[in-house]
Amino acid sequence: MHNIPNQDRAKVLVQALPYIQKYAGKTIVVKYGGNAMISQELKDAVMSDIVLLQLIGINVVLVHGGGPEISGMLQRIGKESKFINGLRVTDEETIDIVQMVLAGKVNKSLVQLLEQHSGKAIGLCGLDGRMIMAEKKAAAEDLGFVGEITEVNTGVIEDATKNGYVPIISTIAGGYNGAVYNINADLAAARIAAELKAAKLILMTDIRGLLKDRNDETTLIPVVNVSEVPSLKREGIISGGMIPKIECCVEAVRRGVKRAHIIDGRIPHSILIEMFSDEGIGTMFY
Repeated sequence: MHNIPNQDRAKVLVQALPYIQKYAGKTIVVKYGGNAMISQELKDAVMSDIVLLQLIGINVVLVHGGGPEISGMLQRIGKESKFINGLRVTDEETIDIVQMVLAGKVNKSLVQLLEQHSGKAIGLCGLDGRMIMAEKKAAAEDLGFVGEITEVNTGVIEDATKNGYVPIISTIAGGYNGAVYNINADLAAARIAAELKAAKLILMTDIRGLLKDRNDETTLIPVVNVSEVPSLKREGIISGGMIPKIECCVEAVRRGVKRAHIIDGRIPHSILIEMFSDEGIGTMFY
């Protein structure tokens, strides 16, 4: 940054102005995951992006996963991670670990990291203020304490943003019977974005976005109308691990979020590129 001439810096700021005006006072929900949560350089980039957005008056809500950390902790206690259709089989011992790792270690380290970048953050989980309520997910094979979201209450999130905090949310949910459920973070982010009537949902991933040919990164599809999704599935363009991510985007848009984006979290400052440039980055669903 230090070698950019002052005139160019000024140009960059002026070009960002219309976007700053467009989103000031609005809410965006960022689902934070993948490599951007592992590499220190990318972590720092994400945090400085969020602090910048917060300073210009955009309410940022950060929803995070933590699969690798959960698997690591299970390994340390000699327990094998088992997945069915991409969902972690979560028995009683595992849900304790999930709660401890997500709501404890991962959540609070992110709060601390954002505050080291001069942001104001507060760590929450789906149990706080009955934010995420769930019941057991019905599945052909028993997944244990994996939940299906039944309601999202945003009161506690709105209280935090009103007071100038970035809410950092881990996605464990409360059951009506006092149980705790593990919730897919992409899904939770989509539902939270819808309930907050967010202007944008941004899912950070380890891929460019939706590709016409998954082996060729130059075949990025920049914009998708949600009505095109079924035919893209039939053609096999949307397949495998992309299906649940894209379904989250479709769900968010159908529930009233203006734009949902799948962006490449491996690129530093991908959130700012998405927010403040015409071309954006990744794939946008509307």
